[in-house]
Amino acid sequence: MQKGFIEPGEKPKRFYTDVTVVAEDGGFAVKLDGRNVRSPKGGKLNVPTPALAELVAGEWSGQVGVIEMADMHATRLAFTATEAVSKAREATAGQIAEYAASDVLCYFAGEPESLHQRQLEVWEPILDRAERELALVFVRVTGIIHAAQPEETLAKIKALALEMDDFNLTGVAFGTPLFGSGVLAFAVQRGWLSGEEAYGLSRVDEAYQQEKWGVDEEAAERTARLLEEARMLDRWFKALA
Repeated sequence: MQKGFIEPGEKPKRFYTDVTVVAEDGGFAVKLDGRNVRSPKGGKLNVPTPALAELVAGEWSGQVGVIEMADMHATRLAFTATEAVSKAREATAGQIAEYAASDVLCYFAGEPESLHQRQLEVWEPILDRAERELALVFVRVTGIIHAAQPEETLAKIKALALEMDDFNLTGVAFGTPLFGSGVLAFAVQRGWLSGEEAYGLSRVDEAYQQEKWGVDEEAAERTARLLEEARMLDRWFKALA
């Protein structure tokens, strides 16, 4: 196997010693023993900032024994940005807008009242800021009955997404389904919230239920996994800033 190249479906042993970041081709490359990291499609990894390259390099440095690509979120996002999103920007922005059409922050619990009040306290400030700074006006819903969001809002979300470069757009596209909220993804990208804070806001209902009924092992493992993805996304946006 060529060094730096990862075959689809394989979980290779760590085959390199040194991981370095090098300015190259107008961006920054990550090299393994002097050879470029490559995607399953053979493309060289190249990112726009040294901080993002260091974030990716840290994932490669942290591999022990075998290379666990499933845990290397920044590496995979970087390849997604260059090999997928860059060629499908319109569709990617459209998907973000589609998620926002049923944004989790717009659906408040009808009962119990204590949960409804908790959601109001933590969600309304973010929705208010989105309206004030981004001109995103959302319809709030109490209960589970779907309500259509203004077409102007969805069009604005798509336009805001298309204003981003490929790497920021990829991060928002990753964060939107992670949080169930385009608003929260934008909030992390713009520095209003940390990834951990956004993840907490995305699961107010779940956290409330766990307070009442406890947490099972499977749910705890899922929460820990998604929380780490949210923290990585926070590092991703900071590295792009």
